[in-house]
Amino acid sequence: MTHSRKREDPILVVEDNADVRASVEELLVSEGYQVDSVANGLEALRYLRCYPPPCLILLDLMMPVMDGWEFRRRQQQDPQLAPIPVIVVSAVHNQGEKVADLEPADCLVKPLSAEVLFDTVARHCS
Repeated sequence: MTHSRKREDPILVVEDNADVRASVEELLVSEGYQVDSVANGLEALRYLRCYPPPCLILLDLMMPVMDGWEFRRRQQQDPQLAPIPVIVVSAVHNQGEKVADLEPADCLVKPLSAEVLFDTVARHCS
């Protein structure tokens, strides 16, 4: 089943692991999405201040420089950035309440299933 979308607005992937970042980007591009990616929360904030807003942010939580927790707090405090939906993508399984405090649009658990990724992104970025 394909969920191909042709969109002008990219999805921003925020992931420190270069292999995971490249895999997610490749999967989404194969489905017709525009994708930009950065390696940490600080790079994500810089991106968001320099480019038009993405339709969606896929956010890892455990990253060096600035983790996903701090990025999301700063994003929520910025009226220009707060409306951009965030899907938390993490290998952390037991942080449900803490993740809920981030008010994500959705949560995905690593390792990612391509079908679950496509379904989740399609719900939030169509």
